[in-house]
Amino acid sequence: MKQRLISFFLLCITLFTLSGCSRKKEDETFITRTTYMLNTIITINIYDSTDKSLLDGCLDICKKYEELFSRTIDTSEIARLNRGEIAEVSEDTTELIEKGLFYGKLTEGAFDISIEPVSSLWDFSSGSEHPLLPDSALLEAALKKVDYQKVQIQEHKVLFMEEGMSIELGAIAKGYIADKIKAYLIEQGVGSATINLGGNMLCVGTKPSGAPFRIGIQKPFADHSQVVGIVDIDDLSVVSSGIYERYITVDGKQYHHILNPATGYPYENGLVSVTIISPKSVDGDALSTSCFCLGLEDGMKLVESQPDCYGIFITSDGELHYSQGLEERFKIEKVN
Repeated sequence: MKQRLISFFLLCITLFTLSGCSRKKEDETFITRTTYMLNTIITINIYDSTDKSLLDGCLDICKKYEELFSRTIDTSEIARLNRGEIAEVSEDTTELIEKGLFYGKLTEGAFDISIEPVSSLWDFSSGSEHPLLPDSALLEAALKKVDYQKVQIQEHKVLFMEEGMSIELGAIAKGYIADKIKAYLIEQGVGSATINLGGNMLCVGTKPSGAPFRIGIQKPFADHSQVVGIVDIDDLSVVSSGIYERYITVDGKQYHHILNPATGYPYENGLVSVTIISPKSVDGDALSTSCFCLGLEDGMKLVESQPDCYGIFITSDGELHYSQGLEERFKIEKVN
């Protein structure tokens, strides 16, 4: 349902492919691990420990949840649930589905985890030179199977009230996993780390010096090293959703991957991206998509209604719009 913009930790811009290595920059030594998992590049940096087994533990958590939540891994709980092979799921899967349904209700269906019958008709990842739009008849039929209100949970049993329904959790899964990794690191005594799950950035504490981490907000339709702004963050999550990481162009028109459950086509509301700063990454994940779906005015109202959450909205004219209190709470450096 969504692909995150690359928000990156400026102290270590380059994504390294070596495993379990130590690096020194700006007089700080840290251990880091970069790999491909969760259908993206992930990087874990730990600044106050030299125990490389902690990096293994982080990747084990990623693998565990990927094998539960992925809709493309045949043996995952979500894939089996969508095929009707199981109804009862684990506590973690139940918790994540409930979180998705919460945001469905909060946005009155603008955010909808039951979009899978529609999203499966779109191909944003094949790299085809001649991409095609979904067949209109198939799209119309799929739309009838989309309604988060028809997904019900009874203890750990997930029930679809309409035949042919299916769900996807891509809009919130990485945030959930990042929160689990942070909890694990804190339990292990780590007080300074960054968790980057394909641009879902979650900070553990501050730098060892006590200074905040510096997070860059990517410039739309530019190289990942170009940013429109930098925000100083400590012990918080930064997650972005936008229209330019996954899209196709058909007959000169761009179609991005954030789909409207009411039409089956991408939202067209003048927004290019939404970045959410929040205590929990799962909420930042869900809010970044939810606020994008609602548009600038209603999206701003939504993020401002959530405790300790802040938003940065970029419109198609390149303007940055900040939610109430953000500029007072954080140091922001705008980059031209």
